[in-house]
Amino acid sequence: DDKTPTAAEEIWDGLDSTDAGRVGAAGSSGVVNYVNTFSGVTLNAAARKGSGTSNSDGATSGVGQGAWDFALTADGSSMGVDGLALGVGYGEKENGAAAGTSYGDAEHMTAFANYSVGPATFGYQMSYLEANKNGTDDQEVEAFGVAFNVNENLSISYGERDVTHKGAGASSDVTEKFDGIAVAYTMGSMKIAGNMNEVSDSAGVAGANDSMT
Repeated sequence: DDKTPTAAEEIWDGLDSTDAGRVGAAGSSGVVNYVNTFSGVTLNAAARKGSGTSNSDGATSGVGQGAWDFALTADGSSMGVDGLALGVGYGEKENGAAAGTSYGDAEHMTAFANYSVGPATFGYQMSYLEANKNGTDDQEVEAFGVAFNVNENLSISYGERDVTHKGAGASSDVTEKFDGIAVAYTMGSMKIAGNMNEVSDSAGVAGANDSMT
């Protein structure tokens, strides 16, 4: 998951390249999920066998292989640091056994830390996706965000995210750059929220840009 703080949606929401840099090998469809907390540390584990693609009744599932993930998250108060939240995650996804196409399972890994002080929350996350597959770029991700509660009703946030596609574009790295602002106003049971996001070199393609409001 994207754990950087935001007042509304994530800074990649509504853009063409929503999958870039996203960790989570098993996905959320067709998985067995286990969640439990031990001494203040929460374990969230998921596994699936075969494709995670949904299919209609009587149809066969899409292409894909087995995968598993786990994440460990903790509240810093258990370590004597109020306002701190942190976690790590790791997962693997089978690439399949087609000759010459892969040389191991795809690996997803991430770590994040968020710190809240007064009305502000600061967050940083880094991830790495190792494709281990011919013709598919590895991805290195760095992201940060800051959210601020102006008052009990109004909150704003700003974030940036860099996804470096390793070897994209004639074997050279291309860094996909995101930035976004968000605002939310809550009054009773009603919430009004909006965001503006931009990306350059979308999906690792130099010169491909997108924006949304």
